[in-house]
Amino acid sequence: MTKRRPGTDQYDNGVTLSEEDRAAAIDRLYDVALDPARYEALLDHWESTVGPLRAQVDLNAPHLLDDPRIAAHFRRATEFLDRVDISGANEASLPDIEAILAPFDRVAAVLLDRTHAVRASNATARQLMGLNANASLTDIPIHVSDVGTVADALTLLFEDRNKDSAVLRVRARRADHLIVFRLQRCMAADGTVLVLAASNEVNLPVGFCDILRQAFDLTATEADILCHLVDCHSVNEIAASRARSVDTIRAQIKSILAKTETHSQLELVRLALSMIDMTAMTVRSATGPKDVCRGSATLAERDFHSLTAPDGRRVDYLVLGAPQGRPVLYLPLDFGLVRWPASAEACATTRGLRIIVPLRPGYGFSDMVGRGVDYDSTLLSDTMMVLRAEGVTRCPIIALSGDTYYAVRLARDNPGAFSGIIACSGMLPLTRREQFERMDKWHRFILAGAKYTPHLLPFMVKAGFLLAQKIGKRGFIHAVYGKSAADIATFEDREVYEAFVTGSDVALSDTHCAHDAFSRQLVSGQLEDWSAHLLALRNELPIILMNGAQDPQVPMETYEDFQREYRWIEFHLFADAGQLAFFRHWRDVLDRLDALLAD
Repeated sequence: MTKRRPGTDQYDNGVTLSEEDRAAAIDRLYDVALDPARYEALLDHWESTVGPLRAQVDLNAPHLLDDPRIAAHFRRATEFLDRVDISGANEASLPDIEAILAPFDRVAAVLLDRTHAVRASNATARQLMGLNANASLTDIPIHVSDVGTVADALTLLFEDRNKDSAVLRVRARRADHLIVFRLQRCMAADGTVLVLAASNEVNLPVGFCDILRQAFDLTATEADILCHLVDCHSVNEIAASRARSVDTIRAQIKSILAKTETHSQLELVRLALSMIDMTAMTVRSATGPKDVCRGSATLAERDFHSLTAPDGRRVDYLVLGAPQGRPVLYLPLDFGLVRWPASAEACATTRGLRIIVPLRPGYGFSDMVGRGVDYDSTLLSDTMMVLRAEGVTRCPIIALSGDTYYAVRLARDNPGAFSGIIACSGMLPLTRREQFERMDKWHRFILAGAKYTPHLLPFMVKAGFLLAQKIGKRGFIHAVYGKSAADIATFEDREVYEAFVTGSDVALSDTHCAHDAFSRQLVSGQLEDWSAHLLALRNELPIILMNGAQDPQVPMETYEDFQREYRWIEFHLFADAGQLAFFRHWRDVLDRLDALLAD
């Protein structure tokens, strides 16, 4: 464990984090907890801060930023994310103004121009605020003495290009009510600069004091004082209401600051407001098991098969293609891409291929493993159990991207059980820091985070999953693969889109969120140096990599590293593909598979 040197911001591994960077990271952390759509802002700041620090640590002795204050805030923000409403977003294209307002269907939201006129408002704002067609800032039900505060914030956002957002807490016209405004500068299709004002009237949820006490180990008195601060009461007012001296209240506030690891009443109140917003929402519970993987257009329904593991867990799997055909094991990546494009599944049937797709622990209705259980070992044993249930004694493997690791482990641990590995967008052992740094920012953020800051990974992954549910899978894929034109074009193919969205339901849907399983995979073995497992298969079975030149996770420089280091592996490169190479070139993959089966 890396330790901070007393009296400094210097850590035993030489890594430093300034107070300014720490404060900014924490600030963005709670932005994400309040609104997962702010995830990319956290990502950008984190990379600008942490990226240079990665160069100061050895690849095999990472644990960068074991800063207890940062780690504590990540844990707490993760608890807030647990309370987010993650209902699915409408991915249909919307007109510009409606698109800006669309994510805010549960809160009142308006668009204001430089004159403080309301350009547009959503239905919630019109209903709750009684706004008419010619409304302006003064028509919003803000206490008259606080209208100027909002006006000043608007002016700042319109005039200062270095600031694009603000969070304000003002009094409502109604007594004993607060309004929290999140202001965000944005631009309309015609180029007009506007400010989006999303607001919530704040009422402390039932049991909120108990939540405060549990989250921060506060006393009942301290939790009550914090609630008074949120309600805009001054120290003098709190002292009078509690019949205590001002000095006593200040001492208690100092204790609250210490327990919450905040440094000012402003930061403390913002933290509490985040908790209120999260507590007021709940994650929708599962509606019960599904036993069918449904298509939405051309993709046929497929029944899930269920097994019971020796430890009592449920293990599900799918069979695509010909039910009695030649067996092929397919490893669908940690995105849970368990379906193929309809034409590919039909082609597998025609070619007499039985594609066996295990659902790993924590995906779909396959039960998750316990905290103390090795995830990789369970995944591997579950896979072999599925193959035995299907009567398979020997077959080839098709693996996507990082699942190359699991394919190699299966072949190494079960000699003779597999006839070859086709790794689509294959990722071989990453042994140098620059191989992480070359990745596009989304992949680097998660994979370098898993390698260098594994203790912070659960929040990073959970926030990413919630963002995907908030903005929809199409929006998320466009964000993650935005710099790979080939991947975006592949994803937008009608059949690929259907397979991707339908298949990934086992990882992310109204009833499933596999963020925990996703994290467990990344911090297990695939980001370690597993070259010994790979080298042990040389001369034992063919290994074939079929990669895309526009892969954001394995860019060309890293692909060329693999070619130099593993000359005995067969390499194929598609110039017009990225990480979704299999979904673009599945015919080439099946052709190579046929040749492998014929050998």
